[in-house]
Amino acid sequence: MYEAESGQTSIALAGDVLLTRPLSVFREESYLRLRQLLHAADARFCNLEASVHRYLDGQHAQRQGGGTYMTTEPGLLDDLKWLGINMLACGSSHADDYGWTGVMETLDYLDRAGIVHAGSGRHLAEARAPSFLDTPRGRIALHAANGQFNPGARAGEQRRDTLGHPGVNGVRHYECYDIDRALMDDLRRVGQAIGLGAAEERGANQGEPGQERGEGRYDFLGTRFAIGDQPAIHSYAHQSDIRENMRQIGAARAMADRVIASLHNHDQGGPTYLAAGKRSEVEDPADYAIDYAHSAIEAGADVFVGHGPQVPLAVEVYKGRPVFHGMGAFIFTIETLRYLPEEAYERYGLDERATPADFVLTRYANDTRGHTAHREQWEQLFAVCDFAGDALKEIRLHPIELGFGKPRSQRGRPVLAEAEAAERIISRVARLSSKYGTHVDLKDGIGVIR
Repeated sequence: MYEAESGQTSIALAGDVLLTRPLSVFREESYLRLRQLLHAADARFCNLEASVHRYLDGQHAQRQGGGTYMTTEPGLLDDLKWLGINMLACGSSHADDYGWTGVMETLDYLDRAGIVHAGSGRHLAEARAPSFLDTPRGRIALHAANGQFNPGARAGEQRRDTLGHPGVNGVRHYECYDIDRALMDDLRRVGQAIGLGAAEERGANQGEPGQERGEGRYDFLGTRFAIGDQPAIHSYAHQSDIRENMRQIGAARAMADRVIASLHNHDQGGPTYLAAGKRSEVEDPADYAIDYAHSAIEAGADVFVGHGPQVPLAVEVYKGRPVFHGMGAFIFTIETLRYLPEEAYERYGLDERATPADFVLTRYANDTRGHTAHREQWEQLFAVCDFAGDALKEIRLHPIELGFGKPRSQRGRPVLAEAEAAERIISRVARLSSKYGTHVDLKDGIGVIR
């Protein structure tokens, strides 16, 4: 009898990894206990929110939208393995920070390090394909997709007569805002006044695809609006992307004992989206991300893990399988990058003599804005799911702290949360999970779902 036939499997799941410094040199008791908890699981998953690259080996890609260009040096992968991580989604919004070359370098470095990865590739077929981790207690598959990608970063499909191109497994989607009829009439008047109808007609005469028309819908400056009973936001994924990704999850199901499905995205939704002043105050993922999660379970995934909003969100048990709508961050040493490209400095009015320290101090206004100012983004968790046979046995939510308010040279590394913070983290997730009918017990400082 094979050991894997017992059906006993333990899967640890954490969120985004933005890694710029070593991990293996530290020895706090709460840090080493976290490492032990990870190593006790068969599979240990994170989302790599970076390009693996040697600084100055090549050029950054240029993005008009700004943001931090995120670099993880190749030697740090050994530290990530030391901590326990053996599976990574690597098709995030930072996967192309060094362009297509950076995508390929990341794949190469992860292969050399022996870390199972999914979510990017030489072309779209490889980016969509699952990867596999063989463990004594069974084969575990990982399928990874991404709803948050830069223009040109989505991998290109191969054809019989043309090559594809490197990139991420991007799930295309669009948003639609519900407004009342009076506001819709106002939008149409503005559109008429500034020539949107004429611009659409010119595009049609040039052979561009037409936009969807209808009495109750209107596209205004790249945003879709519909008449609704009350203000709301909805989002929808391209059905071809859903279909093909579910096909790959089904293939993973046929080839493995357990399947992890992952989706990275920064999109949010729900009632709080329309009024929240801080990102951490939005309590729901986007509609299309929820639909994607449910489809993934139906296609054969044993667990779905979403990440990107940078704060923990609800846990749902859907058809007997765990759905983590948002895992938040796990390693967040984003403030200690060694080099950044010119356009990053230019965005904040910094000159050619500016340093990465100047960039960080300016962007976050000496810790008074952005993630540095919000405790919620430094109070996180990771989860361990135990399976027995075909059944989910237990979920344990381990609260962690990333060092809110500590010096920049120290914060960003996870340690197990202490009593007050642990209760605060688990209570928040329990409240968000209750809308899905999920009950979370706080027991000995951790959240337990049975």
